[in-house]
Amino acid sequence: MTNLNLIHKALAHPFRRDVLRWLKSPDSPDTFPSTARLHSCHGVPLASIVARSGLSQSTVSAHIALLRDAGLIVATPVGQWIFVARDDTAITAFVARVASDL
Repeated sequence: MTNLNLIHKALAHPFRRDVLRWLKSPDSPDTFPSTARLHSCHGVPLASIVARSGLSQSTVSAHIALLRDAGLIVATPVGQWIFVARDDTAITAFVARVASDL
């Protein structure tokens, strides 16, 4: 069972909503510059999100941790990299739950 309050808290900050939007279409040239579109089946490197945002690595990591704890993204370490990807199944379930509750 997902923690709905934690998801609402994660979605309350505009930057975290931006990250979810960016991860929705990571191959779009508008999302990440071509030099930063190093991605794999695991998602997008955290460094690309840091570069796109202009925020410090520690700030972005804190936001990513909250999204991960809420179950909205998956973070996968691969060597020295951390790749992040949306959990579209969890997002769809959350949207359906909110639609049925409200």
